[in-house]
Amino acid sequence: MSKLSGKIALITGGTTGIGAATAKLFQSEGATVIVTGQNPATVEAARVQSPEIEAVVADQSNTITTKTLIERVRAKHRRIDILFVNAGVAHFAPIENVDEEFFDRQFAVNVRGAYFVIKHAVPIMPDGGAIILTASTAASSGAPAMSVYSASKAALRSFGRTLAAELAPRNIRVNTLSPGPIKTPIFGKTGLSQEQIDGFIEGIKTRVPLGRIGNPEEVAATALYLAADATFMTGGEIVVGGGLVYV
Repeated sequence: MSKLSGKIALITGGTTGIGAATAKLFQSEGATVIVTGQNPATVEAARVQSPEIEAVVADQSNTITTKTLIERVRAKHRRIDILFVNAGVAHFAPIENVDEEFFDRQFAVNVRGAYFVIKHAVPIMPDGGAIILTASTAASSGAPAMSVYSASKAALRSFGRTLAAELAPRNIRVNTLSPGPIKTPIFGKTGLSQEQIDGFIEGIKTRVPLGRIGNPEEVAATALYLAADATFMTGGEIVVGGGLVYV
Protein backbone atom coordinates (compact mmCIF):
# COMPACT_ATOMS: atom_id res chain seq x y z
CA MET A 1 0.00 0.00 0.00
CA SER A 2 1.20 3.53 -0.76
CA LYS A 3 2.35 5.56 2.23
CA LEU A 4 -0.32 8.24 1.87
CA SER A 5 -3.19 6.24 0.46
CA GLY A 6 -6.50 7.96 1.20
CA LYS A 7 -4.89 11.05 2.75
CA ILE A 8 -5.84 14.65 1.90
CA ALA A 9 -2.78 16.91 1.69
CA LEU A 10 -2.75 20.70 1.38
CA ILE A 11 0.54 22.28 0.31
CA THR A 12 0.80 26.07 0.30
CA GLY A 13 3.31 27.41 -2.18
CA GLY A 14 3.02 24.14 -4.07
CA THR A 15 3.19 25.20 -7.72
CA THR A 16 6.97 25.47 -8.07
CA GLY A 17 10.19 24.34 -6.40
CA ILE A 18 10.02 22.33 -3.18
CA GLY A 19 6.24 22.52 -2.97
CA ALA A 20 5.72 21.20 -6.50
CA ALA A 21 8.20 18.36 -6.00
CA THR A 22 6.48 17.42 -2.75
CA ALA A 23 3.04 17.56 -4.33
CA LYS A 24 4.08 15.14 -7.05
CA LEU A 25 5.67 12.79 -4.52
CA PHE A 26 2.66 12.87 -2.19
CA GLN A 27 0.32 12.22 -5.11
CA SER A 28 2.45 9.29 -6.27
CA GLU A 29 2.14 7.87 -2.75
CA GLY A 30 -1.64 7.89 -2.95
CA ALA A 31 -2.63 11.26 -1.48
CA THR A 32 -5.22 13.64 -2.86
CA VAL A 33 -3.19 16.82 -3.15
CA ILE A 34 -4.26 20.47 -3.23
CA VAL A 35 -1.60 23.12 -3.86
CA THR A 36 -1.74 26.88 -3.70
CA GLY A 37 0.15 29.62 -5.44
CA GLN A 38 -0.07 33.40 -5.43
CA ASN A 39 0.62 33.89 -9.14
CA PRO A 40 -2.30 32.88 -11.42
CA ALA A 41 0.14 32.11 -14.24
CA THR A 42 2.15 29.60 -12.23
CA VAL A 43 -1.04 28.07 -10.84
CA GLU A 44 -2.36 27.54 -14.36
CA ALA A 45 1.00 26.11 -15.45
CA ALA A 46 0.83 23.67 -12.51
CA ARG A 47 -2.66 22.60 -13.57
CA VAL A 48 -1.47 21.88 -17.08
CA GLN A 49 1.67 20.06 -15.98
CA SER A 50 0.00 18.00 -13.24
CA PRO A 51 -3.76 17.81 -13.90
CA GLU A 52 -4.17 15.17 -11.20
CA ILE A 53 -3.20 17.77 -8.57
CA GLU A 54 -5.72 20.47 -7.63
CA ALA A 55 -4.15 23.94 -7.91
CA VAL A 56 -5.75 27.02 -6.33
CA VAL A 57 -4.82 30.71 -6.43
CA ALA A 58 -4.34 31.89 -2.84
CA ASP A 59 -2.14 34.56 -1.27
CA GLN A 60 -0.93 33.31 2.12
CA SER A 61 -0.49 36.89 3.37
CA ASN A 62 -4.24 37.49 3.07
CA THR A 63 -5.94 35.85 6.06
CA ILE A 64 -9.41 36.25 4.53
CA THR A 65 -8.25 34.39 1.43
CA THR A 66 -6.69 31.75 3.64
CA LYS A 67 -9.93 31.18 5.53
CA THR A 68 -11.81 30.90 2.24
CA LEU A 69 -9.24 28.37 0.99
CA ILE A 70 -9.71 26.14 4.02
CA GLU A 71 -13.49 26.37 3.72
CA ARG A 72 -13.19 25.34 0.08
CA VAL A 73 -11.07 22.32 1.00
CA ARG A 74 -13.51 21.34 3.75
CA ALA A 75 -16.50 21.61 1.41
CA LYS A 76 -14.87 19.41 -1.23
CA HIS A 77 -12.70 17.02 0.79
CA ARG A 78 -14.13 17.29 4.34
CA ARG A 79 -10.73 17.29 6.05
CA ILE A 80 -6.97 17.91 5.80
CA ASP A 81 -4.76 15.05 6.96
CA ILE A 82 -1.44 16.66 6.03
CA LEU A 83 -0.73 20.39 5.99
CA PHE A 84 2.57 21.47 4.46
CA VAL A 85 3.03 25.19 5.09
CA ASN A 86 5.60 25.86 2.41
CA ALA A 87 4.62 29.23 0.89
CA GLY A 88 7.16 31.93 1.57
CA VAL A 89 9.03 34.89 0.16
CA ALA A 90 12.70 35.77 0.37
CA HIS A 91 14.08 39.25 -0.14
CA PHE A 92 17.59 40.21 0.89
CA ALA A 93 18.91 43.67 1.72
CA PRO A 94 21.35 45.25 4.19
CA ILE A 95 19.64 46.94 7.12
CA GLU A 96 20.23 50.44 5.76
CA ASN A 97 18.09 49.55 2.72
CA VAL A 98 15.25 47.92 4.63
CA ASP A 99 12.02 49.90 4.95
CA GLU A 100 8.74 49.02 6.65
CA GLU A 101 7.15 47.69 3.47
CA PHE A 102 10.12 45.34 2.89
CA PHE A 103 9.90 44.09 6.47
CA ASP A 104 6.11 43.78 6.62
CA ARG A 105 5.77 41.88 3.34
CA GLN A 106 8.06 39.06 4.47
CA PHE A 107 6.46 38.76 7.89
CA ALA A 108 2.97 38.94 6.39
CA VAL A 109 3.63 35.88 4.22
CA ASN A 110 6.22 33.90 6.16
CA VAL A 111 4.97 34.45 9.71
CA ARG A 112 1.45 35.84 10.03
CA GLY A 113 0.21 34.05 6.92
CA ALA A 114 1.72 30.73 7.95
CA TYR A 115 0.22 31.01 11.43
CA PHE A 116 -3.30 31.66 10.21
CA VAL A 117 -3.16 28.87 7.63
CA ILE A 118 -2.54 26.54 10.56
CA LYS A 119 -5.20 28.21 12.74
CA HIS A 120 -7.90 27.76 10.09
CA ALA A 121 -6.79 24.26 9.09
CA VAL A 122 -6.51 22.69 12.55
CA PRO A 123 -10.29 22.46 13.15
CA ILE A 124 -10.72 20.26 10.08
CA MET A 125 -7.67 18.09 10.75
CA PRO A 126 -8.47 14.67 12.22
CA ASP A 127 -6.57 13.48 15.27
CA GLY A 128 -3.29 11.96 14.14
CA GLY A 129 -2.69 14.50 11.37
CA ALA A 130 0.65 16.03 10.41
CA ILE A 131 1.78 19.63 9.97
CA ILE A 132 5.09 20.48 8.32
CA LEU A 133 6.57 23.99 8.29
CA THR A 134 9.24 25.07 5.81
CA ALA A 135 11.83 27.13 7.67
CA SER A 136 15.45 27.50 6.51
CA THR A 137 19.05 27.04 7.58
CA ALA A 138 19.08 30.85 7.46
CA ALA A 139 17.22 30.79 10.79
CA SER A 140 20.40 29.46 12.40
CA SER A 141 22.96 31.54 10.56
CA GLY A 142 24.02 35.16 10.52
CA ALA A 143 24.41 35.92 6.84
CA PRO A 144 24.62 39.59 5.82
CA ALA A 145 21.55 41.12 4.12
CA MET A 146 19.30 38.31 5.39
CA SER A 147 18.23 39.71 8.77
CA VAL A 148 14.50 40.00 7.99
CA TYR A 149 14.22 36.73 6.09
CA SER A 150 16.20 34.82 8.71
CA ALA A 151 14.06 36.19 11.54
CA SER A 152 10.86 35.20 9.75
CA LYS A 153 12.12 31.64 9.37
CA ALA A 154 13.22 31.53 13.00
CA ALA A 155 9.63 32.37 13.92
CA LEU A 156 8.46 29.29 12.05
CA ARG A 157 10.85 27.11 14.04
CA SER A 158 9.30 28.56 17.20
CA PHE A 159 5.79 27.84 15.92
CA GLY A 160 6.85 24.27 15.23
CA ARG A 161 7.83 23.72 18.85
CA THR A 162 4.98 25.52 20.59
CA LEU A 163 2.20 24.23 18.35
CA ALA A 164 3.58 20.70 18.67
CA ALA A 165 3.01 20.93 22.42
CA GLU A 166 -0.41 22.53 21.98
CA LEU A 167 -1.67 19.93 19.49
CA ALA A 168 -0.07 16.88 21.11
CA PRO A 169 -3.29 15.91 22.96
CA ARG A 170 -4.85 15.35 19.52
CA ASN A 171 -1.76 13.48 18.29
CA ILE A 172 -1.30 16.07 15.54
CA ARG A 173 2.43 16.12 14.89
CA VAL A 174 4.08 19.44 14.04
CA ASN A 175 7.61 19.43 12.66
CA THR A 176 9.88 21.86 10.86
CA LEU A 177 11.80 21.21 7.66
CA SER A 178 14.76 23.54 7.18
CA PRO A 179 16.29 23.44 3.70
CA GLY A 180 19.68 24.86 2.95
CA PRO A 181 20.40 26.29 -0.51
CA ILE A 182 18.06 24.53 -2.94
CA LYS A 183 17.77 25.08 -6.69
CA THR A 184 14.32 26.68 -6.93
CA PRO A 185 12.76 29.75 -8.59
CA ILE A 186 12.91 31.63 -5.26
CA PHE A 187 16.43 32.82 -6.09
CA GLY A 188 14.95 34.93 -8.89
CA LYS A 189 12.59 36.63 -6.45
CA THR A 190 15.13 37.77 -3.87
CA GLY A 191 15.71 41.19 -5.39
CA LEU A 192 19.28 40.27 -6.32
CA SER A 193 20.67 40.60 -9.83
CA GLN A 194 21.55 37.45 -11.76
CA GLU A 195 25.22 38.22 -11.20
CA GLN A 196 24.61 38.53 -7.47
CA ILE A 197 22.61 35.29 -7.45
CA ASP A 198 25.37 33.44 -9.27
CA GLY A 199 27.95 34.81 -6.87
CA PHE A 200 25.78 33.89 -3.87
CA ILE A 201 25.35 30.31 -5.10
CA GLU A 202 29.03 29.84 -5.86
CA GLY A 203 29.97 31.32 -2.51
CA ILE A 204 27.60 29.16 -0.53
CA LYS A 205 28.82 26.01 -2.26
CA THR A 206 32.15 26.56 -0.54
CA ARG A 207 30.34 26.51 2.84
CA VAL A 208 28.27 23.40 2.15
CA PRO A 209 30.27 20.29 3.12
CA LEU A 210 28.77 18.31 0.23
CA GLY A 211 29.96 21.02 -2.15
CA ARG A 212 26.71 21.71 -4.02
CA ILE A 213 23.21 23.10 -3.65
CA GLY A 214 20.31 20.71 -3.31
CA ASN A 215 17.38 19.74 -5.50
CA PRO A 216 13.69 20.11 -4.60
CA GLU A 217 13.18 16.35 -4.81
CA GLU A 218 15.69 15.84 -1.98
CA VAL A 219 13.64 18.08 0.30
CA ALA A 220 10.38 16.46 -0.84
CA ALA A 221 11.66 13.06 0.28
CA THR A 222 12.15 14.45 3.78
CA ALA A 223 8.68 16.00 3.75
CA LEU A 224 7.28 12.55 2.93
CA TYR A 225 9.15 11.09 5.89
CA LEU A 226 7.67 13.72 8.21
CA ALA A 227 4.18 13.20 6.79
CA ALA A 228 4.14 9.41 6.79
CA ASP A 229 6.95 7.76 8.72
CA ALA A 230 7.98 10.03 11.60
CA THR A 231 5.14 8.86 13.83
CA PHE A 232 7.08 9.43 17.08
CA MET A 233 8.45 12.84 16.11
CA THR A 234 6.87 16.18 16.95
CA GLY A 235 8.31 19.59 17.75
CA GLY A 236 11.43 18.59 15.84
CA GLU A 237 13.45 20.02 13.00
CA ILE A 238 15.18 18.29 10.11
CA VAL A 239 17.85 20.25 8.25
CA VAL A 240 18.29 19.34 4.59
CA GLY A 241 21.33 21.40 3.74
CA GLY A 242 24.20 19.19 2.70
CA GLY A 243 25.79 19.61 6.13
CA LEU A 244 25.36 23.39 6.24
CA VAL A 245 24.89 24.59 9.85
CA TYR A 246 25.92 21.25 11.35
CA VAL A 247 29.44 20.88 9.94
